This record gives sequence, structure tokens and C-alpha cells, in this order.
Amino acid sequence: MAAKNMLIIMSDEHSFETAGCYGHPIVQTPHIDRLAARGTRFTNAYTPSPICVPTRAAIQTGRHVHEIGAWDSATPYAGSPPSWGHELIKTGRRSVSIGKLHFRSGEDDNGFDPEIVPMHVVNGVGWISGLLRDELPPNAEPSREYAEMIGPGGSTYVDYDEKVCAAACEWLTTDAAASDVPWTAFVSMVAPHYPLTPPERFYDLYPPDEMDAPRDPLAYERHPFLKMFREFWNFEDYFTPESRNVARASYYGLISYMDDNVGKILAALEASGAAEDTLVVYTSDHGDMIGNHGFWAKCTMYEDSAGVPLVMAGPGVEEGKVIDDPCSLLDIYPTVLDVAGIEPQLDQAPRAGVSLLKAARGEAAGRTILSEYHDGGCKSGFYMVRWDNWKYIDYLSFPPQLFDLDEDPLELNDLGQAGTHAVQLAEGRRRLEAFLDPEETNARALKEQAHKVQEHGGREALLSLGTFGYTPIEGST
Repeated sequence: MAAKNMLIIMSDEHSFETAGCYGHPIVQTPHIDRLAARGTRFTNAYTPSPICVPTRAAIQTGRHVHEIGAWDSATPYAGSPPSWGHELIKTGRRSVSIGKLHFRSGEDDNGFDPEIVPMHVVNGVGWISGLLRDELPPNAEPSREYAEMIGPGGSTYVDYDEKVCAAACEWLTTDAAASDVPWTAFVSMVAPHYPLTPPERFYDLYPPDEMDAPRDPLAYERHPFLKMFREFWNFEDYFTPESRNVARASYYGLISYMDDNVGKILAALEASGAAEDTLVVYTSDHGDMIGNHGFWAKCTMYEDSAGVPLVMAGPGVEEGKVIDDPCSLLDIYPTVLDVAGIEPQLDQAPRAGVSLLKAARGEAAGRTILSEYHDGGCKSGFYMVRWDNWKYIDYLSFPPQLFDLDEDPLELNDLGQAGTHAVQLAEGRRRLEAFLDPEETNARALKEQAHKVQEHGGREALLSLGTFGYTPIEGST
């Protein structure tokens, strides 16, 4: 039996290891766990970029960040190239979004009709001060805010997710239930993205004095690029041992809160009568470091940030299966088209993604997965490739990192500077160059960003705007 519809549930900043079905000893995610138990769980799924805006453009188009020039948080998706939603609508199917998109504007044709309670980037331009990659001072104010906005109580983000969850449940039990037209719904929540202020009943699940400690918190001191990167993303400077525990408890609380909303949405799908005809995918746009290796939030290529949870259940999906082959959020695009039974008509450019339905059948083994970063806090971009048990991270003029994830899943032993793995380092670079020219791609990103700086009035104009840690909800302060 094949699926007729598809429900994509996406959270924001959920590290793959912080879920019960991924083996976390503390975090409670019963609804995601049940979804994984009745379907397939992917253990090595990655984001195309460990930051929101580029990733969401890449997911919609099924193309890598460097292919579409979606370099940074100031280059949001604006309806082009065509998305999987455009392809669905062209063939008479329904494509609906509910919640966070982080595109330029709802005035663009983004491939959704309608966009329900959408969140787009600030003022249609996003985080433009991040374009000053070689001049931007430390991210002090947002870092301090991140460390201070912790503990129970809720936030405008929690309020927003309440609206997203309610809207999704209403749409599923009314519009979807009453329609014979096949549909794909993209439901996107902001939790567990900071501010780390979960509702009290979820925070209470995680006593701060029982928290696990961040692992390898001084790792950045052992690598020159990460040491420089840490000077900008300096969240850790504002934590105490006590507040660090509160922050981790708060992050876990937000995950359980988000999982509770996932449960409500899945219950609404059941109530709609469409569950037996619907493929469900749960994932996140990237992870969160929560203090591991000396970092918080996202932006690194450590597993905590670049790895994402990915579970799938529904018609034709084997129950209780675990897939260890590396995969990517770029696989969502071909999965949507696979469920719809269509080929791309509006944009037939080659794509690296493979349908998750095929990957679940073992038809995508042996792939290499790419992730890349070209945003604020660093003078040059960097890249990650993952294949087999190996992860290679290329920092251009800085030494690369190399991890054997079978032997070292927590990434405590960087083999890149050990002088013992020349063959694997060369193989990592070769696989990276199969995707792109690292130096040329970096130069192109910097050139386009410099042009955009001038479009916005130059360096001083951008600095005068200040910076922010997270996208405000429209109508809130």
C-alpha cells in the first residue's frame, strides 16, 4: 500500500541525540519514540547547513546551498528556484505550510497555498549584520541573552508554537479530512530553539542538579579555526556551572514540550481519517550544541549541530527498522515527489537527494553527504563530508578535522592533526571536491555577500542595526 498524502513535521534546533529513540538516558520524547517504533529511524541524517535560513532554502529546492546561492541568514528563499511545493501544485495536489518557514516573505510564491501562521525572516532581509564576516565583533549581546533567558516560564516562541499546533490540528481535522485531493502539509515549530524557557511542567521533568555535563568543553582550544570561531559564538562566556545546568534542563524541557505538540498533531491526523494514507516524517533543520565542545546553539559541524533526528512512518514503511546509511535533509524533496508519483517539471536540475522511501529499502547505501557553512562569525566558509564511518571537515586555510564515528561517536578524538590518517584525509578532500571547488565556492560566497553589504549601505550602516539572537514573532517585542 502506498501513501497518498505526506505530513512533514519539523522542529528547530533539535539535536538528534536528545531523543529517547536515539538512546538519550534523560530526554523524554514518547510521541517521537512511538513514531519511530512504528516506522523507520535514520541514525546518520544531516543538515545541508547548520543554520536555519540556508537549510530551509535547500530543503525546499532539494539543492545544496552553494548551488542556489543561499549562503547565509540574509539570503532567504524567495520562491526561486521552484520548490517541491511548486511541483505539487502544478500537478493538482495540495501543498500547505503551517508555521515557521524563514523565507523572505509571504508575498512571494513559495510553493504553499496557503501559508498558515507563517514566520519569515526579519523585515524580509534577515540577519544582515552577519554579512560582515571578516569584521563582525563578538556576538556579545545575543550570547548574553541566550545564557540569561533560561528556566521555566514560556516565551513568545512557546506562544507561537501553541498557535502552530492548534492550526495544524484544525487543518488536519477539517480541510484535510474533507478533501479528496492528495496533500502535503509542512508543519514547522520553533521549539526547542532558544529562548530556553519551556512551560513549567516540562521544565520540571529535568531537575537541574541532575543534569548531565557538557562533554569536552575545551575542545575548541585544540583547533585554531574553532578557537577563532568560539571568540564570536561566545555563549559559554556568560554561563556559570549553575546556569549551565538550568540551560540544559530548559533545552530538554523544550524538547519534551515540542514532542507533546507532535503527539497532538499525530492525534489530529488519526482523527482526520487520513492516517492510513499518509506518510509522516519528523525531523529538525539542525541541532544545538548545548555546551558540548565549548559551543552553544548551532553553526558547527559537530554531530550535535550538523546531525538531525529523522524518523518516518506510514504506508509501505517497515516498522522498527533502523537505517545507518548517511542521508540528508535534501532527501525530503525527492521523497515528496516520490509519494506524489511525479517527476520534476519546473526544475529538472540534478539533485543529490534520494527518496527516503528508497533509502529505507537500502537503495541509497554508500553515499557521501555534504554540509556547508558560509555565514557570520568566520572569515572563510567550511565544509563537512560524511561517508561510511568517516567525517571530514575542511576549513580551507586551517587544518582539517577527521573523526572515525564508529570508534569515536562523541567526537572526542580529532584525527585530522594526528599525522596518522593521510589516506582518509585525502579521501575526504577528494569527496568534497566531487561536490564543489572549496576555494572557488568560498570566494563566490564572499563576493556576493560583499555586494549585498553595499546594497544595504555599507559596513557602518549594518553595524548600526545591531544584531539579534533569534527571529522575533511579528507583533511581539
